Amino acid sequence: MSASLVDILAPRLAPLDLDHRLRLVREVIPGRIIFTTSFGVEDQFITHSIFTQGLDIDVVTIDTGRLFPETYALWERTEARYSHHIRAACPQAAATETLVAEQGINGFYKSIDARKACCHARKVEPLGRLLDGVSGWVTGLRADQSDARAKVEIIAFDAGYRTLKINPVIDYTRDAIVAATEEFSVPVNELHAKGFLSIGCAPCTRAIAPGESERAGRWWWEQDQKKECGLHVTADGVLKRGPAPQETL
Repeated sequence: MSASLVDILAPRLAPLDLDHRLRLVREVIPGRIIFTTSFGVEDQFITHSIFTQGLDIDVVTIDTGRLFPETYALWERTEARYSHHIRAACPQAAATETLVAEQGINGFYKSIDARKACCHARKVEPLGRLLDGVSGWVTGLRADQSDARAKVEIIAFDAGYRTLKINPVIDYTRDAIVAATEEFSVPVNELHAKGFLSIGCAPCTRAIAPGESERAGRWWWEQDQKKECGLHVTADGVLKRGPAPQETL
């Protein structure tokens, strides 16, 4: 009987911890699997699990060219800690040059459309290259990061990128992840201790104030509460990208 990998894996993944979730994903899903890290605390937790278990999951990142110095320093510390290099995809030079020529170096502050154009050139297009031909995409999405992300499943089919999308810490709390990083001496971004709970590009991220949501510091000058750059959403801002094709397990 034919059934989708999503339907079969979702109930099997749900009761497991992170290590066993990643192990099951690697055992069941054929082909290349990648994990895209932005070096946030949840991403560091996942990176630790992948590297310490020796899983055949590629850990990759997007270097937008506008990251915090602290993020680059953490990148280096992470490679040293686990003796692995983390491959990066960078924006296309021609697209970046055109973007800056058209809107100026910090033109993204002028409008939501300008900001989304910058995110597309520096993040979304490089992600498309990273995901080309992969069978599975592991992310660090958590349900408690935002109201929109609360609706995300542990595994789904991303019709936009034509790949299975696995969110192995979707039901973890930030506090649980922080506790795990402390227990296992996982390196984390120094900015977290300064109130930067969700860290992206330096010009687009600020520390949050007490009582603010975790992602309030992202694109803080905008009123849109969805706070997404386009990596995980469709053009209309929807996080879910369609039904899974039918596969035989």
